[in-house]
Amino acid sequence: MSPVRTTGIERIAESFAATSKRAALMPYVMGGFPSLQESVRIGEACVGAGADILELGMPYSDPLADGPVIHAAGTRALAAGANVAGVLGVARALAPSVPVVLMCYANMVFAPGLEAFLERLEQSGACGLIVPDLPQGEAGEVLEECDRRGLALVPLVAPTTTGERLASIGGRARGFLYTVSVVGTTGERRALGERFAEVVAAAKSSTDVPVALGFGIGTPQQAAEAADAGADGVIVGTRLVRAADEGDDPASAVGAVVGELAAGLAPTDRR
Repeated sequence: MSPVRTTGIERIAESFAATSKRAALMPYVMGGFPSLQESVRIGEACVGAGADILELGMPYSDPLADGPVIHAAGTRALAAGANVAGVLGVARALAPSVPVVLMCYANMVFAPGLEAFLERLEQSGACGLIVPDLPQGEAGEVLEECDRRGLALVPLVAPTTTGERLASIGGRARGFLYTVSVVGTTGERRALGERFAEVVAAAKSSTDVPVALGFGIGTPQQAAEAADAGADGVIVGTRLVRAADEGDDPASAVGAVVGELAAGLAPTDRR
């Protein structure tokens, strides 16, 4: 009898459940930055330093959710030749060692056809996807097809999301609920938003899946604050993309930052 295949949704759930940290650490890697091969090395360094789940960015010409650092990295990745096939190759290389969730945009999903895109995503070994600009009118169709394949369609909520809408989005979340800590695009902040703990609490009350906090988290202290507020996962992007552009060894630089973040999420009796 062949072994039962673990779905992407199940792999994500297992990763949250198995983490030894106070919240799962979820680094963001821009696919193709500084190069496709180097982004694989960066992902491997993240895993070695304590990542529980990886968010893999697909470079796009008009990324509405990305701040200037990630936008610039995506622009450079595109100029260097990164494309959907190349980034899915990065996912394929990393997926055996860590759940990979693809961050992409709706045009990439629908241009080749929904089923064709999800087939390629599934074949890469990725566990799911985040589509910040997914039209609500199309979300049901995408969710149905993702559910059929065991892929997690991860929605986003923000501090401005109304209670009624939060309940609707939280009820159809798969894998985790991506909770934006501040109003605006991605980027490092001196401090988390004033209402971030309230935002986490509201998100957790709306869903049965883990809640991951992102946007604006860049230091071990901020990661710890997110965990203290009840976040089940902590997503860090801009700080790591910036590290990848510093020095001669991007993977080592990113790995060092991820190690510091992991230490910040260590159980309180070990800090």
